[in-house]
Amino acid sequence: MTADAPPDRPPGDVPDGLVARLRAAGCVFAEDEAAVLVDSASSAAELERMTARRVAGAPLEVVVGWAELCGTRVGVAPGVFVPRQRTAMMARRAAGLVGRRGVLVDLCCGTGAIGAIVLARQPAAEVWAADLDPAAVACARRNLPPERVRQGDLYAALPDRLRGRVDVLACNAPYVPTDRIALMPPEAREHEHRVALDGGADGLEVQRRVVAGAPAWLAPGGTLLVESSVAQAPTSAALMTAAGLTASVEHDEEIGATLVLGRR
Repeated sequence: MTADAPPDRPPGDVPDGLVARLRAAGCVFAEDEAAVLVDSASSAAELERMTARRVAGAPLEVVVGWAELCGTRVGVAPGVFVPRQRTAMMARRAAGLVGRRGVLVDLCCGTGAIGAIVLARQPAAEVWAADLDPAAVACARRNLPPERVRQGDLYAALPDRLRGRVDVLACNAPYVPTDRIALMPPEAREHEHRVALDGGADGLEVQRRVVAGAPAWLAPGGTLLVESSVAQAPTSAALMTAAGLTASVEHDEEIGATLVLGRR
């Protein structure tokens, strides 16, 4: 799977040879992927079509049309960034921080997974999302209230009435340095749009703009959440401090996640 680890699923009636075909194609979690394919296919013919696409290299989540994160099934579309399991850390923190009726913005939203998980846990929250990629916006509108998913460049996509009202600003901005994209697994570099991966020379070009603009949009006491790498986290925290936010860094070694928080 493109995600860091597959969701746990009970074994199904897996046809002979399916696991072997997936393993031969390089699928590390072949047994789990076989169970997902069987669960998603409505017929033997569809199962064969899905298997052929997966063996050819298409991400499993794109083949079946969904990814599961924090117990929520999120629709996925070709070209759109597939939610990784490590992003569960951000989603859980966002849901806890926003409260019952708070305002959350899922910036650089991709599929809108973070917003969808927050709504699953806090149905009364006011959730907005934005992305530059039209394909991501179209996908997110299937996972979130469509009228609250906007297309545009970061804060320019948001309605001005949100300025100073956002309790949680969750942003999984692209943070892969440009020269390292070629080293990413083929499932990512060949099947996800470059705009969702490329973070510029040091991986932090988009994040710098997010952090610089955050204080104007956050409510008093509001929090910016940014997914980062272990190596980049100190720089991300320094950017937040320079912007006037109180920064902290959290790690979840079990899922390989690093989160940088900046509180206004």
